[in-house]
Amino acid sequence: MQGRAQQFQVPLYQRTYSWTEKHLRQLWSDILEQAELLESGGKANTHFLGSVVLAPSPQNEATFPRWLVVDGQQRLTTLALALAAIRDHIAKDQPEEAERIDEEYLINKRKNGNDHLRLLPTQADRTQFAAHIRGAVTDQVAGGGVAAAYGFFRRKLVEAEDPAAPQDVFRIEQAITSRLTLVAVTAERGDNVHRIFESLNNTGLKLSQADLLRNYLFMRLPTRGEHVYETYWLPLQDSLSNDELEQLMWLQLVLDGDDRVRRQDLYTAQQQRFEHGEVGEPEIEAYIKELHRHGTLFRRMLHPEEEPDASVRAHLHRLDAWQAQVTYPALMLLLDRRERGELDSPATARAMSYIESFLVRRMICRVPTNNLNRIFQAVPGQLPLDVPVDQGLHQLLSADNRFWPDDDELREKVRTAPFYQYGRWHQRRMVLERLEESYEHPEPVDFAAAQLTIEHVMPQSPGDEWLDMLREDAADSESTEDQHARLQHILGNLTLTAVNSELSNHPFERKQGLLQGSHLEMNRRIAATERWGATEILARADELAERAIGLWPAPLRGVGRAERSRDWHLAHQVLAALPHGTWTSYGDLAAFLGSGAQAVGTHLANTCAVANAYRVLTSDGKVSDGFRWAPQDTGGDIRARLAADGIRFTISGAADLAQRLTSDDLALLIAGADEDQTDGEDTTQDTATAGQGEETRADRFIRQLTADDSPETVEAVRTLLPSSAHR
Repeated sequence: MQGRAQQFQVPLYQRTYSWTEKHLRQLWSDILEQAELLESGGKANTHFLGSVVLAPSPQNEATFPRWLVVDGQQRLTTLALALAAIRDHIAKDQPEEAERIDEEYLINKRKNGNDHLRLLPTQADRTQFAAHIRGAVTDQVAGGGVAAAYGFFRRKLVEAEDPAAPQDVFRIEQAITSRLTLVAVTAERGDNVHRIFESLNNTGLKLSQADLLRNYLFMRLPTRGEHVYETYWLPLQDSLSNDELEQLMWLQLVLDGDDRVRRQDLYTAQQQRFEHGEVGEPEIEAYIKELHRHGTLFRRMLHPEEEPDASVRAHLHRLDAWQAQVTYPALMLLLDRRERGELDSPATARAMSYIESFLVRRMICRVPTNNLNRIFQAVPGQLPLDVPVDQGLHQLLSADNRFWPDDDELREKVRTAPFYQYGRWHQRRMVLERLEESYEHPEPVDFAAAQLTIEHVMPQSPGDEWLDMLREDAADSESTEDQHARLQHILGNLTLTAVNSELSNHPFERKQGLLQGSHLEMNRRIAATERWGATEILARADELAERAIGLWPAPLRGVGRAERSRDWHLAHQVLAALPHGTWTSYGDLAAFLGSGAQAVGTHLANTCAVANAYRVLTSDGKVSDGFRWAPQDTGGDIRARLAADGIRFTISGAADLAQRLTSDDLALLIAGADEDQTDGEDTTQDTATAGQGEETRADRFIRQLTADDSPETVEAVRTLLPSSAHR
């Protein structure tokens, strides 16, 4: 950075400045150590700070070199701020020296605008950094990591200054500029900078999945990067934490039908999706635009108070209180469909009530939770398309293999299951709070302020009075101890109270007085009971079961099993493989997939960045009357897009039928895509007609499909392949 006019640009895809005081203290200690060596004239080695990886910027000029900082921006930013702090520290008494530091390390004196800065940080840090370099700090740029680092160095310079040794600050500058060593690794023009960045990450930089994907996206936006960053990415980044942003990116993949992707595989999965076919800057911009739109919806899930509709807001609050992050794919789907106009707020709230009921009934009935991730991640791909969204979700969650307890099972488990011993404590408390709300008391309790705990009415350690009461109801075959063990933890024996320690093991008569003064209706009803034995506990369990049935809707009967989601990846793959000058129809694509034409149309309309989606037409070569660009697509004249892809049109405006690929063509297209080229062998001979005993392309394709997909999908594809293509 020293000397000639040049600029080091931190790309948009880099992380914002993130050094903490711990990093700064370590660097300052190293600087002081080198300054002391300068003072003593010591010959010790310089201090190695690490490497900086640079690549020529696309805007590079012979007279004004510009470099992309692929790695090392945190160190460069910190050193620049340290030098700016030294400059400002000496500016009053030594203005000439301050100007020298400025011109030698920090600015390009004869350049204007962004080119004036020797180091140009990523956009999120740029305003703050520029203000400190130019000495124009205002209240608006006083916060954040850049300001904190600058302030740290200003404080340390004051502490280090000794009036008796005015050269101390000069030696600190020397230590920074001549005793801290950085190795610059410079990539050549044409090197794949993103691959370099990936390689660096694999050797220990530990970037998150979101960091890697952001890097990949903005590397592919050489001309639109600034606009996309300012318009979509920066507001998104400001509204979500890095972990939340990563979760949002994962949700975007799930919404697009990938029901198997794991968060730790997010980057690879999305990268592969973009690299199927020709995805350019418009498609990358469309993806980020859609991510920004979904980010607004995701914030409502994280912060329900931002939801404008009262009923939807209440459901989001309860699911948030349940800590139901597992339901995010379904919630995002509902909010997305509402924003698209496919369902209104009452239907959205109704669908959310099914989700809440699904969770609560399973918890009460002690259904294991280990498959909840898989269930809700599959919702976007499995949702029925022939009914309204809320009805489709009700139907999907009601499938036999989803294990949503019906009313009979709920009644039985409320009477028998030890509710107190299953689920998380906050979930058990929420169930009791909702049951209390069902009494619709004119003065409802503020549960957030009340700080209630769960209390056993019949205590866990009963005295003689309690055992005598149980003995009155005990069957001949059951001991009092067994009866107590069976009943103590069921829902009928539990309530909420703020006086848990006072109730403790008291006889029922004592508890009656305390419960009578409660603000909770359920407690006053318990207090109004003459005794509290097995009969009363089970009667209350039955009453609470009916209230639970009224609060949490039941599953539908006779739905059967939920089928595995459609293999939309196969659709994306075959569309990406469409040769130039070809198109296909909704019916052909549906037949190839073993799906329905309506389902195909709905999926393509609601899924971003599907290569060549607009090349799916009606069977007579027309754009479907129901066709619309997906909200995230940049749109434009579809006929012009088709013509640019080599599609010819008849006088009537229909695409040339000679260019249409049928379902058979699509099947062979995918089978042919797997043709191997090994060891330089000429494989131009059609392997679909291989000799006896050899595996054909189609056979190999079917074998691979069998390993990854359902028998239904395999059979549907097999029927489309010509009989000569496989044996």
